[in-house]
Amino acid sequence: MSASHSLRATYFYFVALPFGEAAVPHLQAYGGDYFAFVSVGIAFMRCQGVATGATANTIRSGQVTGTLEAMLVTPTSLPTILASSSLWSFVFTSFQVLSYLLLGALVFGVDMCSASILAAVVVLILSILAFSSIGILSASLTMVFKRGDPISFVFGSVSTLVGGVFYPIAVLPTWLLPLSYLLPLTYSLNAMRRAILQGDSLSALAPDIVMFGMFAAFLLPLGLVAFQFAVRRARIGGSLRQY
Repeated sequence: MSASHSLRATYFYFVALPFGEAAVPHLQAYGGDYFAFVSVGIAFMRCQGVATGATANTIRSGQVTGTLEAMLVTPTSLPTILASSSLWSFVFTSFQVLSYLLLGALVFGVDMCSASILAAVVVLILSILAFSSIGILSASLTMVFKRGDPISFVFGSVSTLVGGVFYPIAVLPTWLLPLSYLLPLTYSLNAMRRAILQGDSLSALAPDIVMFGMFAAFLLPLGLVAFQFAVRRARIGGSLRQY
């Protein structure tokens, strides 16, 4: 747990004291505690950030250091390369998220005693698949254009704004709600909060799981096809060594 995470948790704890009650009517589905609500949101947002950015960062690093070509000429399949390129980032981030949630529970009194661990793990895995699909698309653009692309930044910014990270989507203007419903983070956060804070079962979370599961089922194959196309184009153009 870094000092920045501790300071952020403390900041939102004190923000929740005077202002959290105003949001209580919109937080009943999550137990009515604003600090608990935002703690899960911040922790889970970190997972999305890694899932959407780690693969592209690894590809870009390989281009700059010259290791990308060596990695791609091995008999290792592209899906394996993609999965292994971000494995350490996911392990480290999982530790950070767990530390953040433990800080909320042990220091600031967030009640997670009724959490459904199985439901939370299933939601986490499916969410990572959905978010990683965006990351693979981002890596595809990095492979072709040899620079950071705007997909991860735009996706992360929009998700933070209207995905329900810091406030329930019910407080959004009516014209912004359709955009919120188009983001996998909206459904992932709703399911994760209900699993951790309310102990809801997988069957109770089925509507949300189906929604971001559909995102994963559609975007993951699309991302893999896009990455294969990007690698093939780079090989044909002889640009794997270029950065």
